[in-house]
Amino acid sequence: MTQPEPPAGPIARIATGIAIGGGLVLLAVAFTVTASVLMRWLLGQPIRGDVELVQLGGGLAVLGFLAYGTLMRANIFVDSFTAWLPRRVNQAIDAFWNLAWGLVALVLAERMAVGGLEALRNGTVTIGLLAAPIWWAILMGAVGFAATGLAALYWVWRLARGRG
Repeated sequence: MTQPEPPAGPIARIATGIAIGGGLVLLAVAFTVTASVLMRWLLGQPIRGDVELVQLGGGLAVLGFLAYGTLMRANIFVDSFTAWLPRRVNQAIDAFWNLAWGLVALVLAERMAVGGLEALRNGTVTIGLLAAPIWWAILMGAVGFAATGLAALYWVWRLARGRG
């Protein structure tokens, strides 16, 4: 199956920006782990709260990559059973699964937004040395899922028009 031209426009810019942010967060996580291990080895004391920082950063990095991966159709395609079908039928099947993924991602975004606002109201913090507020990370995750949902719905629209 040949890949169509990469999408352009506002959704692509948002997904790209979030993915770059996710990449920067992942680099920061890698630096934190490296520095903490070196400090533990050399000084006998790691970075305070390193586990919490890695947990928050790792989760945000993954959510930062979802929208871009969806937009670029970098997900796993299992077309062993549909390869023989006409192109238009395959596009309809792809559109259906993109619709399902888009709706799931948007529901997850909405639920995370509710959870983030509740964590803000309740003052929920990480369990560990830092006791850092987590509402902001939950809300950033909601943005990642919302962008992912929009990227999937973009493909539904494009495939429905026969441009996949």
